[in-house]
Amino acid sequence: MAQVLRPLQDTFRPADYPNLLVGLGAPDDAAVWNLGDGRALVVTTDFFTPIVDDPYDYGSIAAANALSDLYAMGATPMFALNVAALPTSLPPEVVEAIIRGGADKVREAGAVIAGGHSVQDDEPKFGLVAVGMASVDRLLTKGGLRPGDVVFLTKPLGTGVTSTALKHGGASPADVAEAVTWMKTLNASAATLALEHGARAATDVTGFGLLGHAVEMAAASNIQIEFFAGAIPLLEGAARYAREGFVAGGTRDNRAHFGPSVTLAPEVDETTRTLLFDAQTSGGLMFGLPQAYLPTVLTQAVLAGVDLWPIGRVADGSGVLVVPGAWPSTHPLK
Repeated sequence: MAQVLRPLQDTFRPADYPNLLVGLGAPDDAAVWNLGDGRALVVTTDFFTPIVDDPYDYGSIAAANALSDLYAMGATPMFALNVAALPTSLPPEVVEAIIRGGADKVREAGAVIAGGHSVQDDEPKFGLVAVGMASVDRLLTKGGLRPGDVVFLTKPLGTGVTSTALKHGGASPADVAEAVTWMKTLNASAATLALEHGARAATDVTGFGLLGHAVEMAAASNIQIEFFAGAIPLLEGAARYAREGFVAGGTRDNRAHFGPSVTLAPEVDETTRTLLFDAQTSGGLMFGLPQAYLPTVLTQAVLAGVDLWPIGRVADGSGVLVVPGAWPSTHPLK
């Protein structure tokens, strides 16, 4: 990818665009443009092929997934543009359901669909260009973790293996319904919670899986992240689907690409390893806060109705380490 982007980096030198706070340099979840008045415009785009059978759910998940990049940067969504590539053979009522699912999710986020573009394609694809606003001094980036931080996650893992099992007829309706509910859930409240407690670093866990995105954060922050495998939440049925081999190609790619930067303790079993690399769709926020905030943020999460799991800690070093067991008693939750 670095080679592919080289012409852009050669054409648009960062020094020539001082207002572009986040762009083609260090990888992050969205582009950020400084407006010069303490505010920043945050812009992202994301779209993908269907991962569920219901067209309304597909549109809703695609929208939530795109909006998640704004939340991961600490931005509030303002408006979005639809991006659609659809077969002409798709019935109008199916297309309408996809568009309506996305529109309802954008409206739930307090934003508006302002337009879009569509083309014909053999396989459906749908998503958004999403635009938001953030305070320059409260931006969240992948590079803000510090030694001593606790790492939190706001959604369970397993959407990749569950959707793959669905595609091959091996997923139970109950497990699919649970996965869909999580994927349709906006990360808005989670982002608010993180910002209210002074978070500096965040990302959303999507296609690179938990460990892939953690490797990016560790590299950007110049630190090491240590995860406790038993503290990481999983969707019901996810472990079974991983054991049964419902593993997407993206998950295998994640393991091949990011594996060299990850140290997995021998006690961490193969199923867990697969799920930690599992390519997610519309996953949760992963963010860091100082250890001293742990009891307070957990209490506030309950009051705000935000699902929140402490899953790791930040130390000096590099890369990502995964050890067995639950959250250590030396780091009490209360």
